[in-house]
Amino acid sequence: MTRRCFSPSPIGTIRPAGSGAEHRLPKFSRRGFLGAVAAMIGGCRALHERKLPLADQPQAEYDQLVIHSTLELPSQHRLLEELRLLRTDLLQTLALRASNEPIHVYLFETEQKFDEFMRSSHPNFPLRRAFFVESDTRLSVFAFWGDRVAEDLRHETSHGYLHSVMRNIPLWLDEGIAEYFEVPRGTGGLNLPHGQQLLTMLMTQGWRPNMARLESLTAVGEMRQEDYAESWAWVHWLLHTEPERRILLQQFLQSIRSQAVYLPLSAAVKSGTPDAEHKLCDHLFALCSTK
Repeated sequence: MTRRCFSPSPIGTIRPAGSGAEHRLPKFSRRGFLGAVAAMIGGCRALHERKLPLADQPQAEYDQLVIHSTLELPSQHRLLEELRLLRTDLLQTLALRASNEPIHVYLFETEQKFDEFMRSSHPNFPLRRAFFVESDTRLSVFAFWGDRVAEDLRHETSHGYLHSVMRNIPLWLDEGIAEYFEVPRGTGGLNLPHGQQLLTMLMTQGWRPNMARLESLTAVGEMRQEDYAESWAWVHWLLHTEPERRILLQQFLQSIRSQAVYLPLSAAVKSGTPDAEHKLCDHLFALCSTK
């Protein structure tokens, strides 16, 4: 998520990943907690910098990523290497310039140690598998080494890479991009559960895509699971159909970086593709109906 408010104190932006345990909320509601948090804390809140439980000396560095871990990691680890390559993938795909701002990744050996730290440092946070936290001075990812750590780290690190170069990115697009890049490399950003969910809703519930509605969402607590899925679908459609649409998305991101006021992406999309909603539905059928 982008920097949405500022004050002399560090301001926190929090992105939670899903749960892998039965006693926790399922993945499809993994980010919905922020509405409740916002109600408690009145929107953006100052997060006091807290002493972290891991050594200040990082265990490894992968370009922007500064790894702190309670695990003994090998000097070369394929997941961490994938996260390093994700930086290049994301920047090249979106035509963004690289940043050298560090993204601190804190890996806990067990779920219990992770939960204990989150309860002590951020007691208002719900139980989740991972978090991205942004303050005025630091970009941080927190996760534990569970069976879905790769998905969680790809998603939260994508937020980190975006936030190191972008300000004021719309909420839905921030999440859609992270949902696109949370899948393994080499899959073309195909988040199949999202696509299949939208197809089911399309055929049984009368669901229809609406980018302008997504643009009206300004708080994570307003977003439902289908909103995350639709956000991913629009990003995938823009990147994987006509070259002009990929360029349109890239130019939109550039306009955010350079302008305080910019044309909504939905208006630009409709200008070039008046039947964009139908085109997106066709794209979903082509992607997911036979899988």
